[in-house]
Amino acid sequence: MSVFMNTLRSEFLKIRKTNITQLIIVSPLICTIIAFSGGFAVSDNEWLNSYYAMVFTHGTLFLPMITGIFACYVCRYEHLDGGWKQMLTLPIPRYQLYIVKFTMIMLLIGLMQLLFLPGLFLAGTVKGMAGSFPLELVLTSLLGGWIATFPLVALQLWVSTAWKSFAAPMAINVIFTFPSILAANSEKFGPYYPWAQPFFGMIPMEGPESMFFFSIQTLIFVILGSFLVFFFGGLRMFVRRVY
Repeated sequence: MSVFMNTLRSEFLKIRKTNITQLIIVSPLICTIIAFSGGFAVSDNEWLNSYYAMVFTHGTLFLPMITGIFACYVCRYEHLDGGWKQMLTLPIPRYQLYIVKFTMIMLLIGLMQLLFLPGLFLAGTVKGMAGSFPLELVLTSLLGGWIATFPLVALQLWVSTAWKSFAAPMAINVIFTFPSILAANSEKFGPYYPWAQPFFGMIPMEGPESMFFFSIQTLIFVILGSFLVFFFGGLRMFVRRVY
């Protein structure tokens, strides 16, 4: 465990010198401005109307796009000047290095998700929104969106470790992110599209057989199933590849 934490700490020190920390606040900041400007008329609760407007922009566009940027950034140093060869000479198993990079991306996404709380609270307080702050629902929504990024992060990390180019994985991510806006309008196909899953994970659904706003079937077969395929596919490639 100490080796894992030390490796994770070294990853943090590397990305701290980049602009990646600034990217964490981009979506929460823009979505907070959206909350100030207005909301969706879908509920009697003013807080939720503003939050749904934030979720639509964040879940369909910024969250899947920034997730891909995070994956590219955590592999950027290793792709430069033979960084992979230097890292792989360390007495650390390859699978552990891969898990560390995946963990770093998920921590960055989790921090970005949490920043929505002060953003929504600030917008609601300034606008004088009536009613109580829907803390439990918002936390569940943010957690659901975070869980929904697991397959997408696994896929993006697989691509980012496979390709030396920083721009190519980024371009692919952008290309596949924009159709998620259309996929979000399809309850039949949207949940199976990796770039649209964060949006569906952040939208409340009714019914006793749900968890984190996912149906049990979606959580097990779509989220968990696709995550295992993408993660172990990328891990297998990383362990066997010669850099």
